[in-house]
Amino acid sequence: MRGNVLFVEDEEALQMTVGDRLRNEGYSVEYASTGNEGFEKATQLPFDLIILDVMLPKRDGFDVCKGIREAGLITPILMLTARGQTSDKVNGLKIGADDYVTKPFNMLELVARVEALMRRAPIRPAAQTQTGAVDFGSIRVDLAGTEATRNGKLVNLSAREFQLLRYFIERRGATLSREELLKQVWGYSADMYTRTVDVHVASLRQKLEDDPKQPKFILTVQGFGYKFKA
Repeated sequence: MRGNVLFVEDEEALQMTVGDRLRNEGYSVEYASTGNEGFEKATQLPFDLIILDVMLPKRDGFDVCKGIREAGLITPILMLTARGQTSDKVNGLKIGADDYVTKPFNMLELVARVEALMRRAPIRPAAQTQTGAVDFGSIRVDLAGTEATRNGKLVNLSAREFQLLRYFIERRGATLSREELLKQVWGYSADMYTRTVDVHVASLRQKLEDDPKQPKFILTVQGFGYKFKA
């Protein structure tokens, strides 16, 4: 899977058209139909990219975008709207959007913009890159095949979740600050956005730990960050 995308759009036909194309390109797609639903999913679930319409019920896309950034998340945001005025584009970029596409749009252009945003935060090479498989508890992580299984069943991890898990595994036993994880896994160095790390760690725990509230593998080091213990 190339990445996990949240598509916030109230037009069901456009949801299906764009969603089907992105899935054909190898992306996993989650939907939201209102601004409030989009904000809730964006701040509670891990995504590699958010495609955000401006004209949404209950809460417009500009306000959602601003709220996502104020919540401390660095997830790339591609604004999608029928508006074509330069002032709207500038406003979207000023409040934290990464790119802007105006309806009607060419699907090839949209896919190209998505791919470009996905490449902006490349994973940095590990100091000691491992290959092969790593086992802990009922989990097996195939580092070369970029997949994880739990009790023999495939675990659905987003591209960023797997990159984070791999970074933990390659530095097992070491206490890692949120700032280090943000810089090395996402390619960013902005202290205000460390909630991005917390959201992804919480998701990994839900998928890998027997009891996510009392994790055995991905441990919190109070006041500093996280430690992977296996």
